[in-house]
Amino acid sequence: MRIRKTGTALLSAAVVAGGLSATAALAQDKEFTIAVSIPAATHGWTGGVVYHAQEAEKQLEAAYPNIDVIVSTASSATAQVSSLEDLSATNELDALVILPFTSEELTGPVEQVASNGTFITVVDRGLSDESIQDLYVAGDNIAVGANTADWLVEKLGGEGEIVVLRGIPTVIDDERIQGFTEVIEQSNIEILDIQYANWNQDEAFTLMQDYLG
Repeated sequence: MRIRKTGTALLSAAVVAGGLSATAALAQDKEFTIAVSIPAATHGWTGGVVYHAQEAEKQLEAAYPNIDVIVSTASSATAQVSSLEDLSATNELDALVILPFTSEELTGPVEQVASNGTFITVVDRGLSDESIQDLYVAGDNIAVGANTADWLVEKLGGEGEIVVLRGIPTVIDDERIQGFTEVIEQSNIEILDIQYANWNQDEAFTLMQDYLG
């Protein structure tokens, strides 16, 4: 289940970013602070991500009393930028684990956090500048798109017309679309249009109503 895998990735990333340095932190008898910045639980998938991030917080803090994990959620890219600024201003962050709301808008703010010497772990949705991150944890998103297209080609018998409603402007969305279109182009299926629906059913419904109207 993808929610569980992403939640596990968040936990693993937090362990790599913070747990491996915990011995040094404990030896120095100092508090080690890890910030986890993720989208809010606005639908099932992000709800699972938030749940597992909070579980990771409990597990790390129980295992390492000197580690403080701060889980922060945001309902928009603007809110996540603001949250990062607040986290950086009010805490001396040793590590940041972030699932960016969008790639472009979060790249600059994350770079600013990194400039303070914070270890940066990016999960799932990448940044526009990969050089900022110290660690990147993600699945094979090109394969996700390709597998989706394979299923669709089979269901449509290799021909027809489709409209593609993609997610939000992020690296993983670009990769999924890349994998999807590469497979579709080998069939007789025509892509009539591609629009952003922000991974939101209501927005997707409205877009299709307008398109069919």
